[in-house]
Amino acid sequence: MFNNLTGRLSAVVKNLSGRARLSEENIEEALRDVRIALLEADVGLEVVRDFIAEVRARAVGEEVIGTLTPGQALIRVVRDELTRLMGDENRALDLAATPPVVVLMAGLQGSGKTTTSAKLARRLIESEKKRVGMVSCDIYRPAAIEQLAVLAKEVGAHCYPSPANTRPENIALAAIDAAKRDFCDVLIVDTAGRLAIDEAMMDEIKRIHGAVGPHETLFVIDSMMGQDAVATARAFNEALPLTGVVLTKTDGDARGGAALSVRRVTGKPIKFLGTGEKTDGLEPFHPDRVASRILGMGDVLSLIEEVEQKVDQEKAMKVAEKLKKGKGFDLQDFRDQIDQMRNMGGMQALLGKLPGMGDLPEKVKNQVNDKELTKLAAIIDSMTPQEREFPAIIKASRKVRIANGSGTQVQDVNKLLKQFLQMQKMMKKMTKKGALKNLMRGMRGQMPPGFPMQ
Repeated sequence: MFNNLTGRLSAVVKNLSGRARLSEENIEEALRDVRIALLEADVGLEVVRDFIAEVRARAVGEEVIGTLTPGQALIRVVRDELTRLMGDENRALDLAATPPVVVLMAGLQGSGKTTTSAKLARRLIESEKKRVGMVSCDIYRPAAIEQLAVLAKEVGAHCYPSPANTRPENIALAAIDAAKRDFCDVLIVDTAGRLAIDEAMMDEIKRIHGAVGPHETLFVIDSMMGQDAVATARAFNEALPLTGVVLTKTDGDARGGAALSVRRVTGKPIKFLGTGEKTDGLEPFHPDRVASRILGMGDVLSLIEEVEQKVDQEKAMKVAEKLKKGKGFDLQDFRDQIDQMRNMGGMQALLGKLPGMGDLPEKVKNQVNDKELTKLAAIIDSMTPQEREFPAIIKASRKVRIANGSGTQVQDVNKLLKQFLQMQKMMKKMTKKGALKNLMRGMRGQMPPGFPMQ
């Protein structure tokens, strides 16, 4: 998400950061580049107009012109205004109500409501230790009810029946009664969508809302909608008292304009970002961190939180102990690292959260992809336990066997062994005293002066 926008704004940041002096003319030139970048990212025209006006009002004042580092001061203004545009701070779900707290999911068909319902249930079960119930009020889409039942079982949530010949609001009311009997803390109500906004759809979801009185009403929107996101968000906001927004499919959108438009149009906080089809692909939306990411400054805090949640701590400790005792980092350890990276969304997701990655050439970024990780895993899986532990024994005939077993070429095996040796050297350096401190200092060096590392 935001790849194109990050690339354009990173160039503006780079151009400004070295400026010793700024004039109103310099600022107008920079704002013109920012405006073009936002419009190309599919941010709504009215949102762009207001955003540029806010930045200009602050930039031409004493806040920028006249400061010792005007370039950095202007970057800070852009970052602050991006943060404000997206909502200032993270707003968590409000679950302070008599259980079961009803969370109503609304949105168009195909926006990802059902998958998001399961992701939210998993998050509440694992992170907040809640008992969660789920019910589908979608009696129109083929297999919608079965899909929710399968996902509920996967995440460990209760799933309540949805008779196809029953009115959706009655299905939801029956689920509330059942959730009370099961002592559920939260009941997630998945609703039907349409391919486009229509009167019948809005009437139905209004009836469901009126019947169940949800404590949270979340508008689920596909981040790839572009300019249509503004009209869709406005229609749902007028029909329902929304309490928050969930942006889905953010891993498939290089522009990200919806994130910047929806908050301004609805006035409601973006609470979560959804990625991928797996049920662990939901993360809280932190406007300040996303603003840093958009400007190519990374999002180290989110990366740390993700590591804490998704990295197998036991395996990590075993590797750390091996290195501490002077034992080598072997190919099985390398294979485990690949799995850890996959669990955290793959290489592209990780790179997006590291400072300075916006400055990487597109050619380099394109070489780092998750297909390459899959290939590396297949090659290691074709090796014997002995070969994984002692890679030095892998000579010509073994390379041919490994390549055949993994459906790759001998050149690919050679490439993996070369990459492994590089990683092995890096691991040795990391065990030396002061190495971590030097690494953090290097990451700070990627940031403009005066910025907190986020």
